[in-house]
Amino acid sequence: MQEARALSGIKPYLFADIDRKRDALASRGIDVISLGIGDPDMPTPERIVAAMVDAVRDTANHQYPDYAGSAAFRRAAADYMDRRFGVEVDPSTEVLTLIGSKEGIAHLHTAFVDPEDVVLVPSIGYPVYTTGAVLQNGQTYPMPMTEENGFLADFSVVPTDVARRAKIMFLGYPNNPTGATASPEYFDAAIAFCREHDILLAHDNAYSDLTFDGYRAPSILERPGAKDVCIEFFSLSKPFNMTGWRIGFACGSARAVAALGKVKNNSDSGQFTAIQEAGIVALTECLDEVDQMCEVYARRRDLLIDALHAIGLECESPKATIYVWAKVPEGETSESFTATLLEKAHVIVTPGSGYGPDGEGYIRLSLTTPDDRLVEAVQRMKEAMA
Repeated sequence: MQEARALSGIKPYLFADIDRKRDALASRGIDVISLGIGDPDMPTPERIVAAMVDAVRDTANHQYPDYAGSAAFRRAAADYMDRRFGVEVDPSTEVLTLIGSKEGIAHLHTAFVDPEDVVLVPSIGYPVYTTGAVLQNGQTYPMPMTEENGFLADFSVVPTDVARRAKIMFLGYPNNPTGATASPEYFDAAIAFCREHDILLAHDNAYSDLTFDGYRAPSILERPGAKDVCIEFFSLSKPFNMTGWRIGFACGSARAVAALGKVKNNSDSGQFTAIQEAGIVALTECLDEVDQMCEVYARRRDLLIDALHAIGLECESPKATIYVWAKVPEGETSESFTATLLEKAHVIVTPGSGYGPDGEGYIRLSLTTPDDRLVEAVQRMKEAMA
């Protein structure tokens, strides 16, 4: 048998490789502390679990779901957008239920990218932005992201001939993995750029509710003219501790939503309606629980930042997300330092280079670990560095 040529251009998925290394150490009886994957350690709020139990028992849900998602879930998503951001979207034409935002982002490439088309991707970003393009035999052009420019993807340097061939531009703020945030002026410039070059702007807003210090992350759809060129992705995974549930939604441009929906109609059968009913409870009743989780993450962030500074690692305190982005020690690369911590400290962190070329020289550490284990992890790192 022969695999598709596109697979040869894809490395093993970063987080699957982390899981493999963790499991290999654990099989030898080694205590591993993982600060790698952003998988919340706190349970899903009880109200969501109870709603799921009731929905599973409802025999009306024991059949294929609506392809675009239930009307009730899409209405809840539209109400969330209005309540949280002051953004009005039509639940019937401008909202689409997803089996997690990762699935929607991957399928967006299928809807818009032909072979040899270009996808503009952040030079530090969620790997699916790139792999989705590769699987369509498209090309990617990395937009530079550096500490000096606040880790804002610089689309202004994209050559005109590249922009002319581009179909999608991906952005994501609050940013995974850097924790960077974007200003309204930055979003306005991105919208203008995409309008000028007839590009779909896909904004990944999975961390909009995980914010600290009084900061409130915006939706790009708040900006004038955004719905003409933008589709925005939201996930219930991180704010509601529902990573395994696989539920999210996309909203924005009716044309982009319809195209993505057409791909999904022919690729999957939609998300189990019971999970959507639990998602409705999350979006409408559980924002207080999200605020409580933000308090936990803010405390852990401060604890981790102070501990990293104490052992000589440079990092900024993020205003959002569940990650800390830190520089590796002088003389190390992202992968060499990651390997050192794994082998000597039995601590897993994510190499920045796994997120793109400008991620080299950094590591990402997750806050989804109890306080005492965070402290222990940094102590082990200090000993490994010594």
